[in-house]
Amino acid sequence: MDSVKKVLFVMSLVFLISVNLAFETTEEVEEDNYTSIRSRILAEANPRAPATCDIFPRICRGKGSQTPDCCRKQCVNVMTDNLNCGQCGRRCRYGEGCCKGQCVSLMYDRNHCGGCNSKCKKGSYCRYGMCSYA
Repeated sequence: MDSVKKVLFVMSLVFLISVNLAFETTEEVEEDNYTSIRSRILAEANPRAPATCDIFPRICRGKGSQTPDCCRKQCVNVMTDNLNCGQCGRRCRYGEGCCKGQCVSLMYDRNHCGGCNSKCKKGSYCRYGMCSYA
């Protein structure tokens, strides 16, 4: 009988140890899952990550910003940007510039000769971006 008690005691110890180990492993797995979920949530709201205007459009209108509009995750000014003239994605052609949200020919437009709002004098013309080019 004494040997039966020893065997039962050893078996109960083995059972308790295996249950304890299984329980600890389950806790570790749950903690790892919690950590990965927490990490994913923190990554979405990471304060060190660059803030883009598609998520936070007010960034472009912030204090001291020269570019009030958001196009393709970048702050731009659609009144002057050649790649987003007047609206997002509207590109000016070669030789044109974006003046007041309109694509104009800087080479031949008398009101924007060589640059925006650079008017030629009355009676002169604009050629190659210069007024009254000889």
